[in-house]
Amino acid sequence: MNIYTYPSPEAEEKFRKIVDRGLGYSDDELDSVNAILSDVKKRGDEALMEYTRRFDAPALTLDRLVVSEEEFVLAETSVSPEFIRAVDRAVEQISSFHKKQRQNSWIDTDREGVMLGQMVLPVDAAGVYAPGAKGGKTPLVSSVLMGGIPAKIAGVKHVSLMTPPTEDGSINPHLLVAARKVGIDTVYKAGSAWAIAALAYGTDTVKKVDVIVGPGNMYVTLAKKIVAGTVGIDMIAGPSEILVIADDKANPAHAAADMISQAEHDRVASAVLLTTSRTVAEQTAVELKKQLAVLARRDIAEESLEHFGAIMVVPDIDTAIDLANGIATEHLELLVENPFEHVGKVKNAGAVFLGSHTPEPIGDYIAGPNHVLPTAGTARFSSALSVEHFTKKTSLIYYTKQAFEKEARDIMTLADIEGLGGHANSIRVRLES
Repeated sequence: MNIYTYPSPEAEEKFRKIVDRGLGYSDDELDSVNAILSDVKKRGDEALMEYTRRFDAPALTLDRLVVSEEEFVLAETSVSPEFIRAVDRAVEQISSFHKKQRQNSWIDTDREGVMLGQMVLPVDAAGVYAPGAKGGKTPLVSSVLMGGIPAKIAGVKHVSLMTPPTEDGSINPHLLVAARKVGIDTVYKAGSAWAIAALAYGTDTVKKVDVIVGPGNMYVTLAKKIVAGTVGIDMIAGPSEILVIADDKANPAHAAADMISQAEHDRVASAVLLTTSRTVAEQTAVELKKQLAVLARRDIAEESLEHFGAIMVVPDIDTAIDLANGIATEHLELLVENPFEHVGKVKNAGAVFLGSHTPEPIGDYIAGPNHVLPTAGTARFSSALSVEHFTKKTSLIYYTKQAFEKEARDIMTLADIEGLGGHANSIRVRLES
């Protein structure tokens, strides 16, 4: 892997290529997703089942679209005690973190005769999407936890899970156990854009939701992008990203492993190392070759690192953090001797991982913060999936007669300036009566 020196024209060109890679979808893909959404909106269950049978489970019937209680019971007997222990720890720690995000309704009476307030209310229904990569053989259990837990903590009455079935029409038992652990109400066997359409528009079988969250492939991402506004969504997520900042004390094997942990996600994922040490840079490049040689997803990770990965030697840690703030990366690792000395300088990042014993996968699975994070530079203005995504805020306003009369003329003045006579008259008729 090439090692760049920053600043240099070559390094800056490489940065631009990484930053500008975007979602990478074509007009044909966008048209295809639009057609699927329209079809499901029009034909409901019929279209949903046609797509599911064509792409996932050829023999699946409508009466098996919803996971049954028997399937949940069977799933519980099909997973290991080690998995139960791990998922229980994850549920406990993710729940503990997200409970701190809850906001309360409030009322203010500072002005005489006026009561103002805000009600913080959950949405009625939410949908969580969990990819079932490789025909359900590598279930993304963490997606169930990260989507379902904040929804339930927010107080959402009905939380649905959409996940593609295996070829025989079943759902991986690990996903079902995770869904039961977090209190998912209904699990549907459907994936891709047609699953998002069913959640957004509803069908005779699928309950329409108010918010859809969760990661997916390009078709899922585009579907969420299109239905946003019809329903709330968490974010338009691009490919995974990691930026590792390392000093001369960093372990090159750790840096390489952490870069690969994101590069293996996707061929357009990005993994960048910025280090103050030429030695660490060179040894990390050697470690990347060594670790990639035994990686199951080697082809994906190698392509990702070739096109959107980089190792750069920078003058100092401050320069590295300035670059990180400009990129606004999804995952930022401070693989330095004293990370707390530098963390206050970080302004734009989805999540920051501090020190040599805090690799990014800790945040993916078990630490507690949500792993659904802003990508593609959107950490400049957006945040991780949270309890707040499943709530809405409603304002409360009450005036007594005396408080109304005190402010009435100012209201009419502002309405008249805007040329809105009806607004002004709404006030005037009360004054005159």
